Amino acid sequence: MKNFTVLILTFLSLSVFSQKKMDAREFYEFRIYHYTNQDQGIQINTYLEKALLPALHRQGIKNIGVFTAWSNDTAAIKDIYVLTPYPSLATKLKTDDQLLSDKDYLAAGKDYADAPYDKAPYARFETILMQAFRLAPVMQKPALSGDRNKRVYELRSYESSTEKIYRNKVEMFNEGGEITLFKRLGFNAIFYADVISGSRMPNLMYMTSFDDKESRDAHWKTFVDDPEWKRLSGLPQYQKNVSKADIIFLRPTNYSDY
Repeated sequence: MKNFTVLILTFLSLSVFSQKKMDAREFYEFRIYHYTNQDQGIQINTYLEKALLPALHRQGIKNIGVFTAWSNDTAAIKDIYVLTPYPSLATKLKTDDQLLSDKDYLAAGKDYADAPYDKAPYARFETILMQAFRLAPVMQKPALSGDRNKRVYELRSYESSTEKIYRNKVEMFNEGGEITLFKRLGFNAIFYADVISGSRMPNLMYMTSFDDKESRDAHWKTFVDDPEWKRLSGLPQYQKNVSKADIIFLRPTNYSDY
């Protein structure tokens, strides 16, 4: 009886540990700065490079991605994307509070923080809050070896018609095996995540990365031709689960962590 009790307690302990491990999904903040002129772009980048990223690094927040949109070359409204991972929402809130007492951060970011109302450093910015998928619980730093200036970071946003249909698309990534397929084909995925707060819901986002545009195109051709994708995408239960898909091509800044 004693051995049986020990066995049950051990099982329960392992179950709790496994559940905690499974639930330990990262949270991501995607901040998108919209700006309209070169001076604003310089001011945002200076703030991010000299003030924000060093301050976050001092707090132990690593693997922060800073990207510019390819569309910036011709767009009237240009975008800078900042992707920050946090182990929990509590860490995110604590980090924000600690920034306000970081003297080095406040000094380095003074021009940005004290910008006058008629010379704001941006037109507007938006924040998207996400939680990592269950089967991709932490961010992965990409294994890229090519010229940094040629790298392609592909951000995809998938919206669904209803919450139930959205959950079906998330299942397709997880249990359906879409994440596994991307991994097998070497897409260098950085994250897959549920958008839990954003302007377009229900919504998921994920990011893949490539050494260059040619590599990106070759990988996607291999993907659409793969027998497993043909089988998965043809399953009746996964039909029409994306109502809108956006593809955004990004390039890393010279001070991005990846």
